[in-house]
Amino acid sequence: MQANLIAHRLGRAYGPDSSATALAGSIAGPLAGLETDLVLTADGELVLLHDPLLPLGTTLEGWAHQRTAAEITAGRLLDRAGEPTGERPLLLRELLEAAPLGLTLQLEVKAHADTDLARRTTEAICSQVRASGAVDRVELISFYSDACALAAARGLSSRLIVWADYEPGALAGWAARNGVVGVSIEHFLLSERLVGALRANGLSVNTGTVNDAEVLERVLSFGPDAVVSDRPHELRAEAALHAAVL
Repeated sequence: MQANLIAHRLGRAYGPDSSATALAGSIAGPLAGLETDLVLTADGELVLLHDPLLPLGTTLEGWAHQRTAAEITAGRLLDRAGEPTGERPLLLRELLEAAPLGLTLQLEVKAHADTDLARRTTEAICSQVRASGAVDRVELISFYSDACALAAARGLSSRLIVWADYEPGALAGWAARNGVVGVSIEHFLLSERLVGALRANGLSVNTGTVNDAEVLERVLSFGPDAVVSDRPHELRAEAALHAAVL
């Protein structure tokens, strides 16, 4: 492995998305970082959930921003088949306390088609991270460009997530002007043109979720700084075996 491995949704191969069990499975082996999604609650707390619409990931109804943190954490997470588990959603405060020092924490802003909610979620993340003293190990990531720019303005490292490769020069220039440290892009869009433009502007390059050793081989040829995976430990082992056969 020549790139850092980051556990996607705290390592969703080891337990329900962003759950305590997933976290335990990920930190049981060598790892560079943890990635998770955050939603803002009605009372200003931050909960680790991939979807703001609660029925998509929990036993609850409604939207996360319409429910209190106590209400949400009283619910139960669903497994990947959509069945209830015995695990409850975690708070950002709990992750900041439980995650080992030395691991990068990538925190993704989630706010479905609501830019104002994305901004408020970003402000809440910045405030809580600063209060916890975790600024040096946190990176805010988002599809919302305004959220990334706002986090950078508030002194938090930020990374824009993109699903398209058009105008890489303009993208890189925007990121550099707004203090955004890098870009996370889906692995199938990697190209010399795109990566070259990002590198020329001093930006780091991460990829979206990679779970297959043969895909990883192609991804690593572009020299990303980090690769996100649901199953980082297994991917590392399979990559080593795959390389031995080549």
